[in-house]
Amino acid sequence: MRIAITTGEPAGIGPEVALRAALQCTEPCDLLGDGALLESTARSLQLPWPLPAPLALVHEPLAVTVRPGHLDTRNAPYVLRLLDRALRGWREGIYAAMVTAPVQKSVINEAGIAFTGHTEYLAQATGSPQVVMLLVGGGLRVALATTHLALGAVPAAITRPLLAAVLDVLHQDLGARFGIAAPRIAVLGLNPHAGEGGHLGREEIDTIAPAIAAARARGIDAKGPWPADTIFVPRNAAQTDAILAMYHDQGLATLKYASFGRGVNVTLGLPLVRTSVDHGTALDLAGSGHADAGSMQEALVLAAQLARRVPPADAAVR
Repeated sequence: MRIAITTGEPAGIGPEVALRAALQCTEPCDLLGDGALLESTARSLQLPWPLPAPLALVHEPLAVTVRPGHLDTRNAPYVLRLLDRALRGWREGIYAAMVTAPVQKSVINEAGIAFTGHTEYLAQATGSPQVVMLLVGGGLRVALATTHLALGAVPAAITRPLLAAVLDVLHQDLGARFGIAAPRIAVLGLNPHAGEGGHLGREEIDTIAPAIAAARARGIDAKGPWPADTIFVPRNAAQTDAILAMYHDQGLATLKYASFGRGVNVTLGLPLVRTSVDHGTALDLAGSGHADAGSMQEALVLAAQLARRVPPADAAVR
């Protein structure tokens, strides 16, 4: 089993955290990135170079030389080539999983390439009809019904078909990937106090509760809608295997408070294992040598654990 590690935005902390984490990896890993950039990063940090076995470099050349902390649109295609290289290795049966360092979405879009994020890019590349962002850390698993949407667009995006698809993927992968025989899923409401019986909004009554009832009829142990301000109370969170939040900050603010720097982003619904960090490119830290690789290390550990549970048939999907 080999794991592909993409080094992300070259001007950010991706090369540093990927290199630090890869050197701690106990599984055979390939580090995907520009060889000269990674060598200079290793030497500046006084890390081993050439890379020790079983770690290998897969060279993908930059378009232009990198200045830490300074984005350059000319290197945007390079960032996506790293993902494509990892996907090609998976399709060829080389990689059982991929772990991705953070990318800078803004510079990719400024280069004229429409890009919403890793999750959406990998979903399109693998033909996956429904993917789910799951963050793991601090004793919690928090999934998102919607991801990178403006808050004003969230209510209209939450529909019964969407929640049905998300709950199906979450239930399936909690079992297949995480080995949870009968996953317990707590579903949050959208509004304060889960709508207060309709006085603070009707989304819970009209959409979320019916979606939960339909999921339960399909054999999914989903309960709710829960108020978002009470589900994270330890005694409540301890009674669930995953929490499904309606939007990004509703779920991730608490999780990142509990685990920032050690949390892991997992993309469910893909035919391959993909994990990532819980932070961004941190351009202000790039080149300083002070970036914390803890989240990247945890992402590698979890990727290896999840990959061991992927049935061979999944790996054969092309």
